[in-house]
Amino acid sequence: MNRILVVDDEPQILRALRINLRARGYDVAVAATGTAALKAAASHPPDLVVLDLGLPDLDGVDVIRGLRGWTSVPIIVLSGRAGSNDKVTALDAGADDYVTKPFGVDELLARIRAVTRRLHTAADTTDGPASPLVRVGRHTVNLADRVVTRDDGADVRLTPTQWGVLEKLLRHPGKLITQRQLLHDVWGPEYQNETGYLRQYMAQLRRKLEDDPARPRHLITEPGMGYRYRQ
Repeated sequence: MNRILVVDDEPQILRALRINLRARGYDVAVAATGTAALKAAASHPPDLVVLDLGLPDLDGVDVIRGLRGWTSVPIIVLSGRAGSNDKVTALDAGADDYVTKPFGVDELLARIRAVTRRLHTAADTTDGPASPLVRVGRHTVNLADRVVTRDDGADVRLTPTQWGVLEKLLRHPGKLITQRQLLHDVWGPEYQNETGYLRQYMAQLRRKLEDDPARPRHLITEPGMGYRYRQ
């Protein structure tokens, strides 16, 4: 990961993050509006986006949705909105993480490193299925190429975090994967209490892969314990 797009309408934050991120070897682009952010991302696709929700022209959630229409780039939300509903809405739109203002630069850097680990951690293939092709309803998941294809031939785009959750379940068919284990393996050890993240990402995966997301047949919740993939 090298290029980071920082989107915020506060000049002090843009300047501070640009200085700190560049000092750590990142190529940093900045934008002060949602429109400028979408244009910047389209013209020079970043490896990661740090996005404020309170922009002057577009709501940050709309920017997330705009990005998710064509890219799976990781998005870390940076916002003064501390309410749980705002966090859920951002995650549900496709954000990968949520940092509340005021924040420390060290905290944000830790979140960036966590996303980097998710992108570059090698897949755990030690006790997964012999074939890289796994069926989930009317979809074929190619774990080797990280491609999901519907039976009608259409591709289903997943974000890196969605892939991390799905892959962990599919490589252990029938096995209960605890909430703590999923959070640890996909997000990192500092996320083991963020169970709300799991609820949002499982809901996203079910909407994309289950015939009836409200009554899932393959991506199963074991209340109070965790999740499992049922063939």
